[in-house]
Amino acid sequence: MNCEVLPNIPKPHIRSSDTTPIPSEKSIVFLSLILLFLTFPLSIWCCLVTVAHYQRIVVFRLGRLRKGGIRGPGLVFLLPCVDDYIKVDLRTQSFDVPPQEVLTRDSVTIQVDAVVYYSIRNPLDSVIQIRNVHESTRLLAQTTLSNIVGTKNLMELLTAKESMSRTIGIILDEATDPWGVKVERVEIKDVRLPIAMQRAMAAEAEALREAKAKIVAAEGELSSSKALKEASDVMASNPIILQLRYLQTLSNISSEHNSTIIFPFPIDLLSLTRPNSQISS
Repeated sequence: MNCEVLPNIPKPHIRSSDTTPIPSEKSIVFLSLILLFLTFPLSIWCCLVTVAHYQRIVVFRLGRLRKGGIRGPGLVFLLPCVDDYIKVDLRTQSFDVPPQEVLTRDSVTIQVDAVVYYSIRNPLDSVIQIRNVHESTRLLAQTTLSNIVGTKNLMELLTAKESMSRTIGIILDEATDPWGVKVERVEIKDVRLPIAMQRAMAAEAEALREAKAKIVAAEGELSSSKALKEASDVMASNPIILQLRYLQTLSNISSEHNSTIIFPFPIDLLSLTRPNSQISS
């Protein structure tokens, strides 16, 4: 079975009507002018269109794009029954990309939604190059978001939202440029995980925190045991230090609580004073 590969035929880039009108079209335009003069001044109200400062209109005469392409802002004169126009809003617009269920590269099913800000920079291309520029931009944003998210790991999605938003914005801007659309900004709003995955991540985080707490407690016990060993070595070298520590502890207890303290007399002192008493006797 032979399969022939069809050549990739580029789409013609429509700009303006360079062909001259046929005689029938000229006659229709002439009749429209006669109708305009016969019904003047009532017909003038049907021939004037107000275009706001943030709008432009693309005028077609008998299906052909008029020379000059874009009209506005201000008052624009149109012939009745002959001219047709389409208004284009040049202000920045936005839309929400509905939550998309995507399988990440590490096989985790998540839901991602975003918001896209865009504006029409070339009204002529947005009218004659594509049928519905707003709906097409919305659908392209959905597919681009799904494709980009599918190439990332879960941790990359959770920690690198800004870089991924910029990547999606650049891809959308390049794809919508032939339509006269400028994608200004893309923001990923939320990344939703399944409930089971949330519980598993919470259990993992709790286990890590408990492990770190045990390690810190063990290190503290080790440090305190080393300090106690050094203190015991110092006390063993000089018995008077133990007596001073004993007196300091009693002083701390008496300063915190009003209580009666029975202070036993050190036996070591008796052994030191006994020879002097025998001598005196």
